[in-house]
This record gives sequence, C-alpha cells and structure tokens, in this order.
Amino acid sequence: MTFRRAAGMTAQKDGSAPGARHVVAGVLLAAAFLSPSAGFAERLTAVIPKQTIYPGEAIDASRLEVVDVTNPDLTDGYIRTLSEIDGKVSKRTLLPGRVILASALREQYAVERGSTVRLVFSNGGLTISAAGSPLQDAAIGDLIRARNIDTGVIVSGTVMADGTIHVVAK
Repeated sequence: MTFRRAAGMTAQKDGSAPGARHVVAGVLLAAAFLSPSAGFAERLTAVIPKQTIYPGEAIDASRLEVVDVTNPDLTDGYIRTLSEIDGKVSKRTLLPGRVILASALREQYAVERGSTVRLVFSNGGLTISAAGSPLQDAAIGDLIRARNIDTGVIVSGTVMADGTIHVVAK
C-alpha cells in the first residue's frame, strides 16, 4: 500500500510532518482491524468428549473433539485446546457434548498407594535409602506420607519424577 503526503503538510523543525503521528496511528489501527490475527477476531474453541470418560481414565485425544463456542455466556475455566489436556486424567465423569472444566482433570499419579517405592534422605554428604510404601496416590511434586517397610516409621516426602520419594527432615 502506498501513502502520499498531503499537499498542505510542511516539515517541522525536527523534520517530521505535522500530524504524521496521527497518520501512523491511523494506519496501525486500521491494520489491527483488518488483521485476521487480531485478538477480538479470534474464534473461541472448547474441547468436548465424543464418548463418556470415567474418573481415573487417562484422556486420549482420539476420544475428544474441538468445537467452536457459540454461547457467549459460557463461563471461563474450560479446556480450549487439546494441548491443555495432554497427559491428564479425569477426576470425574465427563459426558459427551459437554465442555471439560480444568478442575475436572489432574496429572497422572507417579506413585500409587500401597506400592513399593524407594525412600531417599539426603543431608550434605549423607544419603540414606530404604524401601517404603506410599499412604496415598500422588503426582510428581506432591508432598505425601509414606511408611518405611523395614521400621514401620511414617515419614513425609516429595514425589520425584523417577518415582522415588525424597524424605524431608523433621
């Protein structure tokens, strides 16, 4: 697009034309309205299940579809893209054709109650390792309680990505 300087415009002391800022602002504003990537022109989408998903089931993209949101009164807090739901597990029953609320999802558990895990305590150069059993299900980064299988002592620790529990000092 070509722009021409109006005949009545003269240069100011600093070399800029009077009203040039207004022209530039107008051009930028027009570009924002015509741009398909403008924020207000963006379509709202929501992820919905194609079939019933029960609590505890891992959510698979083949069981979901992305649809346009047609209800302007739909409250926020629902899943908009498939990337938001990747690797999550349902906390409650998800019905077909209904939006999936973010609060209805959780991360997959790294340790499960009653399984055998490795408890690790580190303090400076000292590292103690023992077999333990988590007293609850937990995802990576959760602080949980676990029982030392050998002594029966209950300790608290943080679940790590490798499935171990790093015990915290009392």
